[in-house]
Amino acid sequence: MFTVPEEVSAQQAANVEQGMKFAETAVAAVEQLFDLNVKTARAGSAELLGQLRAFAGVKDIQEFTALQSGIAQSGSEKTMGYARAVFGWVSESQAQFSKLVEAQVGVVNRHLTTSLDKAAKSAPSGSEFAFAAAKNALSAANQAYDALSKAGKQVIDVTEATVSAAAPVKAVAKKVA
Repeated sequence: MFTVPEEVSAQQAANVEQGMKFAETAVAAVEQLFDLNVKTARAGSAELLGQLRAFAGVKDIQEFTALQSGIAQSGSEKTMGYARAVFGWVSESQAQFSKLVEAQVGVVNRHLTTSLDKAAKSAPSGSEFAFAAAKNALSAANQAYDALSKAGKQVIDVTEATVSAAAPVKAVAKKVA
């Protein structure tokens, strides 16, 4: 009869648990996006009916032009609002996934370090160089991961600033026109 070592069994259980956390986070994110899209579609349908009623009551070309201009402005504002909401959803989802990944990376690093330390204790003399090289490689990988993580956060910050800055620029353009 074959028995699974306790460490392997515990690691498999932890991996399943982590996979479940990823799945739950993904499902919650998809639900939020679906909810946003349903609300947007519902509001858009109601607005379209109102606009059709307003067009039906137009009496002259000036009223038609003013109504058309108002609808165009309202549409662009709503599009920006939707874009901000989607960006907020993306940012929130990315932050949740980043937390899960960072936690998993930390666990993997601890396991690798522990395994390397155990192996180094039972290794023949003269193999210290190989274990030092492995630890240096692990350290370099961690530093690269940290750099990529920081770069990703900077991209998100710049994108968020760009989306936030779009509204004032549009407001200025509206005043100029």
